[in-house]
Amino acid sequence: MATAAKKITLSASRDIPFNKLVLSQSNVRRIKAGVSIEDLAEDIARRGLLQNLNVRPVVDDDGNETGMFEVPAGGRRFRALELLAKKKWLARTAPVPCNVREADSEISAEEDSLAENVQRAALHPLDQFRAFQKFREQGMSEEDIGARFFVSANTVKQRLKLASVSEKLLDLYAEDAMTLDQLMAFSVSTDHTRQEQVWDAIEHSWSKEPYQIRRMLTENTVRASDRRVRFVTIDAYEEAGGTVLRDLFQDDDGGWIEDVALLEKLVGEKLTAEAETIAEEGWKWISVEADFPYGHTNGLRALTGAPVDLTDEERATREALREEFDRLEAEYAEADELPDEVDERLGEIEVALDAFEDRPKQYDPAEIGRAGAFVSIRHDGQLSVERGYVRPEDEVTEGDDEVESDCDAAVGSGAVQRTVISVGDEPEPQDEDDDAIKPLPERLMIELTAHRSLALRDALANNPSVAMTALIHKLVRDAFQHVSSPGCLEASVRQVYFPVQGDDLKDSAAAKTVDDRHETWKADLPLDDDETLWEKIDGLDDASRMALLAHCVSFGVNALYEKANPYGAGPTARGVQQRIHEADRLARAVGLDMVETGWRPTVDNYFGRVTKPRILEAVREAKGEVTAQLIDHLKKPDMAKEAERLLADSGWLPEPLRLPVIDDGTTSDTEGDDGEALPAFLSDEDEGDEEPADEPQTVAAE
Repeated sequence: MATAAKKITLSASRDIPFNKLVLSQSNVRRIKAGVSIEDLAEDIARRGLLQNLNVRPVVDDDGNETGMFEVPAGGRRFRALELLAKKKWLARTAPVPCNVREADSEISAEEDSLAENVQRAALHPLDQFRAFQKFREQGMSEEDIGARFFVSANTVKQRLKLASVSEKLLDLYAEDAMTLDQLMAFSVSTDHTRQEQVWDAIEHSWSKEPYQIRRMLTENTVRASDRRVRFVTIDAYEEAGGTVLRDLFQDDDGGWIEDVALLEKLVGEKLTAEAETIAEEGWKWISVEADFPYGHTNGLRALTGAPVDLTDEERATREALREEFDRLEAEYAEADELPDEVDERLGEIEVALDAFEDRPKQYDPAEIGRAGAFVSIRHDGQLSVERGYVRPEDEVTEGDDEVESDCDAAVGSGAVQRTVISVGDEPEPQDEDDDAIKPLPERLMIELTAHRSLALRDALANNPSVAMTALIHKLVRDAFQHVSSPGCLEASVRQVYFPVQGDDLKDSAAAKTVDDRHETWKADLPLDDDETLWEKIDGLDDASRMALLAHCVSFGVNALYEKANPYGAGPTARGVQQRIHEADRLARAVGLDMVETGWRPTVDNYFGRVTKPRILEAVREAKGEVTAQLIDHLKKPDMAKEAERLLADSGWLPEPLRLPVIDDGTTSDTEGDDGEALPAFLSDEDEGDEEPADEPQTVAAE
């Protein structure tokens, strides 16, 4: 006859008055972890006890039950109830639901305590994310959810953000096919389709770094720190219906603007509105662009305006600010570190005093009628207005005196000249090529050599000795080789302008240094009176004269590459070769290092403008063949971005920007039209078509 299986018996459940319970010394939990006792007590007060205590009868030395019960499992709940009792929120005799183990049970109290803690399965993070989402749908705010589960409102927002990711990706996370860091990166975008596209592109790649996911999701956006966004403001963009992508899990510098077309529209409208206000001043023309290139005022005559005088009230305010600044500086002169509020106040005073120095100027009304202004956005997002520039075609000649008088009469009679406002266009994108290594594109060559020319100007201006050598060299060629130039003295410096330049040229360190030095000299020289100017220069000490000489000579530096014209107009191949040769010699003389000037290869200024073989060649030169192989399978856009990251601090330079070595007499395979050898990197053609964009994208890391 078969033996019947033994039935298990569960511990009895009963309510025991709280004052009959004591904490067992058999409880294995000794270290604080998880929700605090205070938070747990608050939760029990709100929703009650969700889990019974596990207790055993307390017996005396003879083994008789005493009527008290010890708590080996559920100690934290017991302490929370104890805290509620101390606060008079719980009666000492209040019944507490308990599971009662027999006193003589074979299972020890320590075993019960350990089992209750280690056999408890932690909730998967995704379950918590979705639970928070359900509470939010039920009408609870982030603050309410956080208060009920003892986390900050920001933590709730983060977890709600994770729960809003594509269900496909959430399922992958639930199956451990995706890490939490990767899921957080995907939460940057709200577009589920785009999220899934990015995952499909990197799913089979060995590298799925979160930064790569964020970059791919935001590649067609604009940073909120961009000057255009700061100009129109995030609030105005969102009021117009634009969306902002934000990263709740790391510093995103304000996020990303998703609707770039809307941003450009708002920028154009605001700049045009500002220009229309400025047009009321009577200018003949106003040119409007978000950002003008370096040297955009070259060839234009700048009007000399007189600063508007301060009013008595403004003078009093300025003096009060100066006194406050001096007082604060004196008061904290011995302090190792300024208090935050004092440091902030000193900064505010400096800004206010600078505003008094940067006064608007008054111009001759007759000059205003033939001059114009440039309206753009400064690097900090503030409006930039450059007034008082006269174009060559608007200058008045002797034959125009009568016409000018008629115009003045018209203005005097109340006639209003209508200002012409022009808004600039963005440059067209360049074609790309994914074939074998070809010469660099002509436009890129000119942009790179514009950087080099500007850096050479700065370096030469800081080296009067080399500047003197260059000038004497020019004079010797003029005197002995009969190379004539116009003017009383057969020597001249013709400032070279950059007709083609990259967007980053005007913000380069060399551009800022050259401009600052030029403005300093300009303010110190009496340019309006030629006789006084001669006396000023004649009275300078030798060091100042040499510095001024070097500065003026530097404006004649021309290291630009230009394509030779086979029809005779413009430079010849021999002329370009001689120019590059002399620029190399000058660079060696001043020790020019383009890395030290701050130039770095980026997608915009190099990698996005050359072929894939050239990108790989650059990575190979800087990091070696192994690193180049890590990215050789990538599509052109991803390869360019990876190359920028890999070579960011490598010191690598494209050949046109490198400090040349002394010629060893070897001849290049590339020759100009007249048979003279040209450097191999000089281009005679632009690159080809863009590569197809329908292949899966993968990203590699070094």
